Amino acid sequence: MAERDRILPMAVGDVRKEEPLWKGDGMTKRGAMAAITYMTCAVLLVMFNKAVLSSYNFPCANVITLLQMITSTTVLYALRSRNMISFRTVEGRNTLADMSSKLFIPLETYIHTSPLSVAYLLYMIMGMASIRGVNVPMYTTLRRTTVVFTMIFEYLLSGKKHSPTIIASVGVILLGAFVAGARDLSFDFNGYAIVIISNITTAIYLTTIARIGKSSGLNSFGLMWCNGVICGPVLFLWSFFSGELEMTMHFPQLYSPVFQVMMLLSCMMAFCLNYAIFLNTTLNSALTQTICGNLKDFFTVIIGWLLFGGLPFDWLNIVGQSLGFFGSGVYAFIKIKGK
Repeated sequence: MAERDRILPMAVGDVRKEEPLWKGDGMTKRGAMAAITYMTCAVLLVMFNKAVLSSYNFPCANVITLLQMITSTTVLYALRSRNMISFRTVEGRNTLADMSSKLFIPLETYIHTSPLSVAYLLYMIMGMASIRGVNVPMYTTLRRTTVVFTMIFEYLLSGKKHSPTIIASVGVILLGAFVAGARDLSFDFNGYAIVIISNITTAIYLTTIARIGKSSGLNSFGLMWCNGVICGPVLFLWSFFSGELEMTMHFPQLYSPVFQVMMLLSCMMAFCLNYAIFLNTTLNSALTQTICGNLKDFFTVIIGWLLFGGLPFDWLNIVGQSLGFFGSGVYAFIKIKGK
């Protein structure tokens, strides 16, 4: 691998055509590795977040999001200050203005990427809130409906259409979600509604990544940096005026070593996951990113049920979840074959 490729991640917008996930050449292998990395990080992050929010009953989801954002921005600042990474694509190399600026990126670029940052903020807030409302197995089941919203927004924003086989596999996923939730004995309307809203914000965020990134001149690290700089102050003020910061300071388990380790791991994994989302969406597509989220649910459901429980055994739920996994597998097969 060339030195340039080792330092600079694949830039958003470098891939103009959606290709099969694995062909044997270096680029598509990177796409497959990005997908595997994303799925690993996503499973771990859900477990850490669920532990903090449910096992410890931590009441301030926005504070967790704020800490994750601060961690991500701090790591990026340290790496960029030492020139270990770049915020620009290969074509849009750093200018003298970028190097002299403490924020590394011109003001015009921040303004250009602000819609993505707004989508990111909504995605983070709703994603964290949705984890608390339902048990882990049903959370992962409902999250599979994100794929439908992603297809809709891809069509509305870029006119992208998908083959009948892709649409059919997505239909199976959606059917599985409805069947699995039909007899959920722990049904909570508010919890379900928050997860659906989270799915919509996720779809908007994924489709906005490619749309904004193509013209921003920034790579994955650069877009993550803009998100942190723009959203961090907004989320801090929100947490302050809502009283969540004060609640955090008086949280009984705040100084518990295990709680602090769980919080730290959550923040670190959030950084890894955000980068993996950018990379996977860039090398593959927003829809492929969504399907990867469905495939990793298999492990999330098993681990979540073993660690947190919350879902009584029911054959209808098992059938629904199996349909969802089958639909995700069909989609992955179609992508591998390049159909």
